[in-house]
Amino acid sequence: MSSELIFDRPSIDDGLAVSKLISHCPPLDTNSVYCNLLQCYHFSSTSVAVKRCDELVGFISAYLIPETPDRLFVWQVAVSEKVRGQGLASKMIAHILAREVCASVRVLQTTITESNQASWGLFTRFAEKHAAPLSSEQLFVAGKHLPAQHNTEVLVTIGPWLSGSLEL
Repeated sequence: MSSELIFDRPSIDDGLAVSKLISHCPPLDTNSVYCNLLQCYHFSSTSVAVKRCDELVGFISAYLIPETPDRLFVWQVAVSEKVRGQGLASKMIAHILAREVCASVRVLQTTITESNQASWGLFTRFAEKHAAPLSSEQLFVAGKHLPAQHNTEVLVTIGPWLSGSLEL
């Protein structure tokens, strides 16, 4: 049995496994299984599922923002505890950005709570690696847009980078 990591577009057959993986990756917000099924169905061209021995060990849901198709919005990054510390999240982002559907992407966006140090590290390293500017501003404020017990979500914008200048 191979322990090789297989990167692929997610399918609806991955939806339940995505839900289970996300539930084991705090502080990620869990979505309904239905939401994860839709992510795998509607956003498969801009998302990635990573499997090892037929087990889902990594998942990124992302999509092109309809009003600004040069922006890829990363919704969630989930990496199984079994494969953490191997740079899998960065490899998943690179895998998505290398797809033809992302050829015009010049900006990457995501939201991160202030306390999510793993995500801050991932996206800060991405910006530094690609010499792209990183900016942040509050987007969804606790007690205003989100329930008071939910941390404020900070919009992180990386880029723009020049056409063809992103080395993956």
